[in-house]
Order: sequence, then structure tokens, then C-alpha cells
Amino acid sequence: MRLHQLTVTAFGPFAGTERVDFDALSSGGLFLLRGATGAGKSSVLDAVCYALYGEVPGARSTNRLRSDHADPLRLTEVRLELTLGGRRLEITRLPEQLRPKKTKGGGLTKERAQTLLREWTTDTGDGAPGWRAGSRSHQETGEEIHRLIGMSREQFCQVVLLPQGDFARFLRADAGQRAELLGRLFDTRRFGQVESWLADHRRSQESAVLAGRRRLRDLVGRAEQAAGPAAEPAAAWVPAEEAASAVADDLSSGVLSWAAILRSGAAEQLAVADAALAGAEEVHQRAEQLVAETDALAERQHRHREAAQRAARLAENEADRAADRRRLAAAQAAVGVEAVLRLRDAAEEAHEAARREEHRHRGELARFPAGAPGAGPALAHAEAAELAEAELRLRAEVVRLEAAGAEERRCAALDRERSGLEAELRGADELAEEAGDWLAGFDGRLAELQEEQSAARSAAARVEQLDAQRDGAVARLAAARRRDALRASIDRAGQELHGLRGRALDAREHGQDVRERRLAGMAAELAARLRTGEPCLVCGSPGHPAPARPVGGQVGPEDEERARAAQARAEQAVAAADQALAALSVQAAEAAGAAGEQGAEALADALAVLEQEHRTAVRAADGLGPAGRRIERLVGEQTAHRSRLREAGERSAALTARLQALHAERKTLAQRVADARGDAPSVAGRAAALAGLARAVSGLLAAARAADQAADRLKEAEGQLSAAAAAAGFPSAREAVTVLLPAATRAALQARLEQHRGELTAVERLLAEPALVAAAGRPPADPAAARGALRAATDRLRRASAAQDAARLRRAELARIGGQLAELAASLAPALARYTRISRLAALAAGTSAENRLRMRLESYVLAARLEQVAAAASDRLVRMSGGRYTLVHSDDRSAGGKRSGLSLRVVDAWTGTERDTATLSGGESFFASLALALGLADVVTDEAGGMPLDTLFIDEGFGTLDEQALEEVMDVLDGLRERDRAVGIVSHVADLRARIPAQLVVSKGRHGSTLAMAGREGA
Repeated sequence: MRLHQLTVTAFGPFAGTERVDFDALSSGGLFLLRGATGAGKSSVLDAVCYALYGEVPGARSTNRLRSDHADPLRLTEVRLELTLGGRRLEITRLPEQLRPKKTKGGGLTKERAQTLLREWTTDTGDGAPGWRAGSRSHQETGEEIHRLIGMSREQFCQVVLLPQGDFARFLRADAGQRAELLGRLFDTRRFGQVESWLADHRRSQESAVLAGRRRLRDLVGRAEQAAGPAAEPAAAWVPAEEAASAVADDLSSGVLSWAAILRSGAAEQLAVADAALAGAEEVHQRAEQLVAETDALAERQHRHREAAQRAARLAENEADRAADRRRLAAAQAAVGVEAVLRLRDAAEEAHEAARREEHRHRGELARFPAGAPGAGPALAHAEAAELAEAELRLRAEVVRLEAAGAEERRCAALDRERSGLEAELRGADELAEEAGDWLAGFDGRLAELQEEQSAARSAAARVEQLDAQRDGAVARLAAARRRDALRASIDRAGQELHGLRGRALDAREHGQDVRERRLAGMAAELAARLRTGEPCLVCGSPGHPAPARPVGGQVGPEDEERARAAQARAEQAVAAADQALAALSVQAAEAAGAAGEQGAEALADALAVLEQEHRTAVRAADGLGPAGRRIERLVGEQTAHRSRLREAGERSAALTARLQALHAERKTLAQRVADARGDAPSVAGRAAALAGLARAVSGLLAAARAADQAADRLKEAEGQLSAAAAAAGFPSAREAVTVLLPAATRAALQARLEQHRGELTAVERLLAEPALVAAAGRPPADPAAARGALRAATDRLRRASAAQDAARLRRAELARIGGQLAELAASLAPALARYTRISRLAALAAGTSAENRLRMRLESYVLAARLEQVAAAASDRLVRMSGGRYTLVHSDDRSAGGKRSGLSLRVVDAWTGTERDTATLSGGESFFASLALALGLADVVTDEAGGMPLDTLFIDEGFGTLDEQALEEVMDVLDGLRERDRAVGIVSHVADLRARIPAQLVVSKGRHGSTLAMAGREGA
């Protein structure tokens, strides 16, 4: 994977559009990403990760990617051009964000997230190379990028964006924290799932074995309960041991034999119970037959006695029944008169009711006042013809008054309308007066608002002037403070340079002294190389009679080389300090030119004055818009008041004309209503009184006619009654009425006679039956004795049947339990074997088995193998970084306190030959180890992901803990990363790296957002 170009717009701290040319940056292999704290260095790496995966590193949300400094009309966008798997791709992503609406009315609308994948091709269809559009789907683009890279987002952030802080913590972490990181990178969840699967199956198999044990105890208990207390006890056949390994043997030996003995005993008990039940059934049958015969004899004897007693009672009541028959015959002869009598009684009642109703109506009519319209009291004694004529006259008068009532209601409506119109007329006059008063003061209010607008416009112009003055003052104040700070730095740098020059002179004198001492002792140095029999390097003689002897403080070549190196370092430090002092002097001169001669305090005071004046002017200028809006509202109100004044005049004229027309109509109607009302308070009252009198006359007329009709019907009913009595054989209707009985009484009397005749016939029939006559001649029957014998036989039969049922159920239950025991014996042995196997495997995978020597879980074992690969890959680079001193090794020793084992890291110190914990490394050494570990992990994860070459890497902070020599060694390792055209980006603040790495990407921050710029060594 190689990055070519990154373009970000309104992303993170970048308000505008910024581009990064990774091809130019990585042309030398190494490039530096630097900038002030908070400028946005990490946002460059976030943009790369977001373009590839649609997410940023860590737990940050994609909803906060938009820059707070960006123009609202500029959309947030990230575009990355890179090469993956030999294909040159361009990925463009826009997150979900809010933008201003394009329609009128303003407001914001949500812009949906967008993704576009394009590929560079040599043939776009017209024969020319160019970009060919690919997918616009978030999911398809993500799947394609993941397939080409072969790594998840977490792996990419750990492998390509090497986070030194994470690996420094990784060095000092315990096994659990290391397992969390390695598990995310290498996705070993499937091995943890295997552990869980084995544990679940072990529990399920254990549950099956325990269920079999419980099933055995349950079946034995049920067999004991079914066999009863007299059966063979289970303790003699079932062992007391409840171990899972003994369950199957228990079933195949003692338990099944004991169950067979119980079944045999149950069969014998059933045979005995069958014989006892047969004898009891025979005795019960004979007792039932005796009870039936005794009950039949007793019933016939009882019926004969009851028939004789009823015949005696009927003979005693015969005289009463003869009188009843005579009375019933006379009442039936008078029945023909009864119907006519009821008709005459009804006619008489109707006649009395009609007379009472007529009297009531005449009384009501007499209560009308003597002076009432229509002379009501005079009509109270009138006949029907006179009443009918009066009713017609009254109703005609009511119809005429109803028409006059409509005119009376119209007068009332005209009065209400006149009152409303007069109120409207007063309102129109008040509205016109109000509009006139408002228009009279319009010119004065308009002049005041125009003065406010003019003052605000002058303040706005003043704000623009003060903005320019304030920016200049801010720049001069910053330059003055920078000037003062640089002058202080120059003083400190001068003192430091003076000290460095002194140390350089000391180093030069020490080097000369060491060289002179070595030259003085050169003879002794040469003599030390002489060997007996070998020629001298100076004279060539094989004999060495008096070789020179070293004196005290002999100097060797190593001492001279160290002195020379110390002198060179001191001179380099002087040159660097001198160069830094010159650079500070140049910067101080530039700052002094920008600041002028005034001091920082004076400039700050002047800036404070400008700021106060600026705030005052801004507050005054803020009133420009409101003043304009108030003038617009005032002019609009003037137009509205003029319109209301005109409308009020027009409305007043129309209302006045309408009032005049209403007055004329009201006068005409009032005269006609007065004529119709007469002495009554109103036309409606006069009409109501006449209507009530008409209704009273009508009621009296109807009642008088009904009374005459009722009298005619009564006279006709009396003639019909006399004729009916003569036809029934009675001298008069009164005699027929005396013997007349009610219908219910006649029916009851007839029923009593019929009942007496039926009872007499039934008794005679019973006394003549041969069976009853024969039973009466036999001795009295004894049903109680027969039933006592039946109850005894029934109890015996019930006991025998219960015993047989119990024996049958016992035999069936024991047979069923025996079958279940046999099935349990056949199924539990394989379950026990499966439980043994799965328990052993689950214990091995969980690290709890004695066979697992390291007590290491399966997932930990796989992670330990990965950690061993990482440690080996990291040691190759750590040896070079540490000058051959340190290597990392993986340890699978068991951890104390029950902690996870197999994920320990140790560092081997070649200088001491000891192996110690990585937490004992110093700050610089920890940086070595963490960088080597990050690079080693990148190699292993890359191989795990399919070997995708990573041509671009980023290394985070951590270089500030290194001395010069350690930095040289780390840079050598990083130079080795550039093999096979690999580009490495370093994110750091270390000043030495600026001089060592020519290609640099500088992130600068400002009040309106950050910017990106390319810089070489000259511009660094």
C-alpha cells in the first residue's frame, strides 16, 4: 500500500482545502510531520484512516469531523489517492453534515453521507487513460478496501499508524491487557469460542450424567413405593455409593435383579386377589336378589293398604259431592246472563266518566275572566251547537293576530339593528380620530429614527477603521513580546555558548595531552606487541633483549580515539550553539523591526484603548440594522393608518344612510302593531289568550258530545240484559245474578268433582288386582334385614376389588419401572463415556487440567505463539537500536496469584547476561523497545493479513527521550525501513529531526483554522 495524495476540505482543524503530496514527501524515504500542539498533526492521520474505513481511530465519532472554522456553504470532504494491490484508486468520502437550505426561508438541512470509489485505467472507453467511476455504496467500497488491504481498522491503526504510547504501555502491561490488544489484532475469538463450546458441552454432558443419577434414585424410590412395605428392601441390592462411574454398574447388577424379584412378588399377590374377588362377587349377587324380592313384596302390601284407606275416605265425602253437583248445574244455567250483565256495567261506568269529563271542561271554561276576548264565562253553559260556532270564530281571530305578531317581531329586530349600527358608527368615528392623531406625529418619529440610523452608520465606518488599527497593534504587540523573548534567549544562548567554548578548549587541550602521552609511550606500546621469535616491526630483529616498559598512566589508541571523539562533539556543540545564536539574532532583529521602539507594556496599553473604543463602536454600529427596520415599520404603519382613516370615513357615511332607512320602516310598522294589540301588553299575548280560550271551547264541545253518546249506549245495554234473563229461565235478571258463580269458582268446582270420580275408579281398580290381593294375604316383609345383608356383601366385594386393583396396578407399575431401568442402563453408559472425554478436553482448553503443564488457556496459547513471533521480529531491530545490548524474548512461565500465564515479555541484557522485566527499562530504552515492538507487530500482522506490502508507515512521538547517539541508532533502523522503496513518516517535535530529515510537512494553526505546507531543510 502506497499513499500518493491526500486532500481535505473543512475537516477537523482545516477550514479550507489542504493537499498533501505524499509522493513528493516520500521521495527521500523519510519525511517529518511537525507543528505546534493542537495544530492538527493527528488530523492528517485521521483523514487517511477515515478515507479508507469511513471511521477515525479510537472512539471518536464521525459526527464531529466537520471543522468549526469552515464556511457553512463548504462541505466537509476527504479524498485519498493511493495504490493497493497494483491498482491505483481514489476514495472520496463526505460525512453526514448540516448545510444551509438552497430554498427561500433559510434554515439548515441534513446532507447525507457520500462515498465514491474511482480507479485509474489506461482505457476509459475512448482509448485515453483516466479515472473510471466505481462504486458509490458505503458497504461495497468498504468491502473492496478491506479485501485489498487485508486488515481491519484496528489492525491498520496499530500497523500503519504506529502509536508509540500504546506499545510503551504494552511493555509494562499485565497478561490480561496484552491479551486484549493481541486479541483485537489477530482475531483469536474463535479459539475462545472453542473454549466456551467445550465448557458448554461439558456442562451439558455432566447434566445428563447427573440427570441419570437422579433418574436412578427416582426409579428406585418409585419401585419401593409401588411394591409396598412388605416387599424386598432396596438397600440389600442397591449400593450406597453415588459416584457417576458406578451408576451403570449398579443398574446392570443389583438394581435390575431387585426389580425382577419385586415383579414376581406382585404377580403372586395379583393371583390371590383374583380368587378373593370371585367369591365376594358370588355372595354379593345372592344378597342383591334377596333385597329385590323383599322390596317387591313390601311395595305390593303397602299399595293394598293405601287403596283400602282411600276407599273409606271417599265413601265418607259422598254427600258433599252431591251438593256440589247441584250448585254447579244452577251456576252453569246463569252463565248466559253474565256476559250481558258485564256489558251493561261497562256502559254505566262509561256514562258516569263522560259526565264527569263534561263537568270538568265547563268548570275550566267558567274560570276564564269575564272580560276575556270571546266572552269565556258566558260559553260555560252553552249547548254543543253554540260551542261549535264560538270555536270557529276564535280560531279565525288567532290566525289574524299571528300575522300581526310577525310585524311586532320585525319592529324588535329593527330596534336591535339600529343599536348595532349606532355602535359601529361611534367606532368608525373613533378609528378615524385615532388614525388622524397618529399621522399628526409621524414626521417627528421619522426624524428621530433617521438620526439614529445616521449615527449607527458612522459607528460602522469607525469599526472598519479600528479593525485595521487593532490588527496592526496586535501584530506589533506580538512582535514586541517575541523580540523581548528572543533577546532573553540570546542572553541565555550567549552564556551557553561561552560555556561550550570553554568545554571545547578543555576537550582540545585534553586531546593534545592524550596524543602527546601516547607518543611518549609509543615504544612501550610497540614493545607490548613483541613476541619471542617474531621479528620486530621497527628493526626486524627476532631478538628483543631490552624492550621498553610502560610507565604509569600508559595511553592506548582507544583513549586517543575517545579524546578525539569528545573533542569533535564539543566543537560540533559550539558550532551548533553559534549557529543557533545567529539564528536567534536574526529573528530578534526581524521582531524588533516589526515591533518598533515601543515597549510591550506601552503597546499593550495602546491595544487595550483600541479594544475599548472598538467595543464601543461595535455596540453603536449594531443599532444600524434595527434602526433601518424600525424606519421600514414606521413607513408601513403610516400607510396602514392612512388606509384606516379612508375606510372609516366611507363606513361612517354608509352607516348613517342605513340608520335613516331603518327609522322610516320602524315608524310604519309600529302603528299597525298598536292597532292589532289593543288593550293587551303585546300582540303575542293577545293571540295566546285567544288560542287558550279556543282550546277550552273545543275540549268542552268534545266532552258534551261524548256524554250524549254514553247515555244512548247505557239505555241499549239495559234492554239486552232483561231479554237474556228471560231466555235463561229466570223470572228476572236479579234472580239469575244470585246463583251466578265466577268462572274460576265454577272451574275449581268442576275439577274437584272430576278428581273425586277419578280417585274412586282408581281405588276400585287397585283393590281388584290379584297380585295385591295375594301379597296382602302373606306375612309382612322385612326390607331392613335384607339390606343389612347386602351392605355386608357390598363391603366385602369392595375390599376384594380394591385389593385386586392395587395388585394389578402394582404389577403394571413395577413392570413399567423395570423397563425404564433397563432403558436407563442402556443409555447411561455411552453418556458417561462422552462426559469423560469432553471433561478432559474442556479442562485442557481452560488450563485447569493437571495434564496442561503451563495451566494456559487455548486462546492464551495461540496469543502466546503470536507474541513469540512478535518478540522475534522486534528483537531484530532492537539489537540494532541498542547497539547489540537488548533483545526481547517471550516467556511462558506461570504467573503468580492465579493470573493469566503465557503472555509475559522479558528483555535480555547482553552486557550483564541477565533477563529482566520490560518495566525496568529507562525512558530511552523503553522507546527503543516500544518502537521495535511496534515494527515487529506490523510485520507479523502484515504476514497474517496475507503479506500485503506496506509502502507507507507513520511513527508517532517518542524521539524526545533519546540522546544523540541513541537517535543515530534509531535513524539507522528507520533508514533500513526504506528498503524496497518504503516511505516512513515521523510525527515529532524534536528539533534535531528537523535538521536530519529534509522532507517535512508543517501544520500551522491560526484563529481561522490550520493549514498545511511542504518545507525543505532551508525552510524548516
